[in-house]
Amino acid sequence: MPYYSFDLVIGEEYKNQGGLILENIEIASDRAEQLATELSIVHPDLKAKGCAVRVTRAENAEVYRTPLDPIPSWMRRQH
Repeated sequence: MPYYSFDLVIGEEYKNQGGLILENIEIASDRAEQLATELSIVHPDLKAKGCAVRVTRAENAEVYRTPLDPIPSWMRRQH
């Protein structure tokens, strides 16, 4: 089973959020989306910065990325 690493992406900076041995990329992408949701709750300020969670495999090859805020700001209703 492959080892996947998870990073918080803030602009050009990558902050390691740990890694897991998982069966496949589908499970890793689900975990990345779960982590993005958790981070957006704990650090709501990161959503406005366009941050994301990325998943990498061997040699830092990115295989998946999900935004902390899945709804683009231009699509949100303004009150």
